[in-house]
Amino acid sequence: MMPHVCPSWVGRLLASPLRRLVQDPEAILAGLVEPGFTVLEVGPGMGFFTLPMARMVGEGGSVVAVDLQPTMLRGLERRAARAGLSDRVRTHLCSAETLGLEGVAADFALLFAVVHEVPDRPRLFAEVCASLKPGGRCLMAEPKGHVSAARFGAELSDALAAGFAELSRPAIHASRAVLLSRPAV
Repeated sequence: MMPHVCPSWVGRLLASPLRRLVQDPEAILAGLVEPGFTVLEVGPGMGFFTLPMARMVGEGGSVVAVDLQPTMLRGLERRAARAGLSDRVRTHLCSAETLGLEGVAADFALLFAVVHEVPDRPRLFAEVCASLKPGGRCLMAEPKGHVSAARFGAELSDALAAGFAELSRPAIHASRAVLLSRPAV
């Protein structure tokens, strides 16, 4: 689904603990990820958000990490194993055409700095929306350095057309962000 993907060496940089000084996953996700949740993360890289979410969902929850690059997923699996979180993190290799999320019923989805890399945004949002439980929420955040306000608006329009509703615009350092929900049936 991604024509220009983030190289795996950049994934290592993005997983750096120094990044927490400006983007703390626990602070960003507070109130969004709860114990027992099933969380979907598209484009997890090496797991900067994945591992904190795995801790947040606890023993009764899980994180489904979906990526196009086997190298990123292998790096994430190694990091999850070192952190003792392998039982909570399930990696899934997607194709360029589909996420392949049949059977996933998530409470929350995270699309952090990934939507701008996807050529078929309507399909991405339709698949993510369909994978959420009714009332499930999705945080989409894009880097201001890569995504203009106009482009972010176009991405949001695609999300709304796919069935999402806008809830709020959280403030995340160096990002444009929106919290979406799949309306309850």
